[in-house]
Amino acid sequence: MDFPPYLGSMPMHAITEIHGEPGLLERFRLEIRSFDAAARQRLTAALDLAAELHRDDRRVREPYLNHLLRVAIRMMHHYQVRDVDVIVAGLLHDAVEDHPVELAGDAAGDDLTAAALAALAARFGARVARLVAAVTNPAYDPARDRNEQYREHVAASLDREPWARVIKVSDFTDNGVGVIHTVGPKVESSARKYRPLVPVFRELVSRPDTPLSADVKRHILAQLDLAEERFSAILDQPAHRH
Repeated sequence: MDFPPYLGSMPMHAITEIHGEPGLLERFRLEIRSFDAAARQRLTAALDLAAELHRDDRRVREPYLNHLLRVAIRMMHHYQVRDVDVIVAGLLHDAVEDHPVELAGDAAGDDLTAAALAALAARFGARVARLVAAVTNPAYDPARDRNEQYREHVAASLDREPWARVIKVSDFTDNGVGVIHTVGPKVESSARKYRPLVPVFRELVSRPDTPLSADVKRHILAQLDLAEERFSAILDQPAHRH
């Protein structure tokens, strides 16, 4: 497939709409060219594992891998992240939550999450597993509001892991700013789930120990403002009069 010479500067949702998964894969390859051979090998191995685990998963209208690619590309391109562990964890941030059995394999026991994280640590190192653990949702109490528990978990786990904030805010940006690329009932349910997290992420991103430059932090805060505008447009419309 032929891609335009400006693929490296195209907005990611534009690449998604026009070129689909092949375009995002090519953009990923463009982004990792500046890494050394060992780093490229690790990043490609993580991408291959993500593609294998999520091969049958869909995200509304697209392959789930598209979301994982955008999370990783955003960190490299917009957040200027060069820490390979962080990008690997970004590609695999949903692996333990969505596919613990496939990850754990024969080691799967009573604690699937722990077994899956151990398998991830064996393949990519303990730090990658720790970062993925920080962005993996726990088992929810069915007697309590699910979204409220999700927000509590995000605030608590990211408080302790500065680099996990970087992964989660890229994930949040894809879900939040990207909410306009969703269709059906998921538009409103996503807006209700994510809107209360905007101030949480503003505070986390602004912390001195969040390992991003001042320019990148300003970029992320502007993206959070955009997400808030989109949530407001979805949720704050006055009732239609008949």
